[in-house]
Amino acid sequence: MIEHIELFFKSIFIDNMVFAVFLGMCSYLAVSKKVATAVGLGAAVIFVLAITVPINWLLDQYLLQPGALKWLGEEYATYDLSFLSFIMFIATIATMVQLVEIVVEKFSPSLYNSLGIFLPLIAVNCAILGGSLFMQSREIETLSLAFNYGISSGIGWFLAILAIAAIREKIRYSNVPAPLRGLGITFIITGLMGIGFLSFGGMLTGGEEENAETKEQAAEVKMISEEDKELANNTKTIK
Repeated sequence: MIEHIELFFKSIFIDNMVFAVFLGMCSYLAVSKKVATAVGLGAAVIFVLAITVPINWLLDQYLLQPGALKWLGEEYATYDLSFLSFIMFIATIATMVQLVEIVVEKFSPSLYNSLGIFLPLIAVNCAILGGSLFMQSREIETLSLAFNYGISSGIGWFLAILAIAAIREKIRYSNVPAPLRGLGITFIITGLMGIGFLSFGGMLTGGEEENAETKEQAAEVKMISEEDKELANNTKTIK
């Protein structure tokens, strides 16, 4: 349970797709002019990541990894299909994005029209593919952790585009210097937001180091007290 909670918050704040590794920046900058549009695209990204990361985890575990085909028989245990990772992951992502596009067009035509070309472009959004590749490189062990990572990574991207969209709506009425209007001030705000998100790293990782130091100090104190006791017993014996 603790592992799930830790992965959830780290994926949202510390390893945020936008602010930590700068993935999905094209859609982040182009579709963040209005909050309503940003919410729609962010929800679509969450859905696609939540579906594709677990599916790609299953593909990686039972098809692509070296020795993953041993469930077919011992003669397949030496097979290594890892070179197909990119093709398989992209095929899964493209399928899910097509499904999202059909659903959005059916139930929310206005959102479909406002998203325009950026909805099908989720299929080549590097944040989506990055979620599956990071899942693979981090060697996530269970399907539930993969699902957790997909959801949390999507929420992190959603919060990033929602925050910048809200700021850009307000900043229209601000007196921004002419050379910085548009993408200039957007990049500056994104950098400041990135610093803010990364500052959560001390809260989520500092405790572990502190606990380790505390345990080490406690062990040293215990060792010293045992040595003092032994020395006192030896002194009594000599007397």
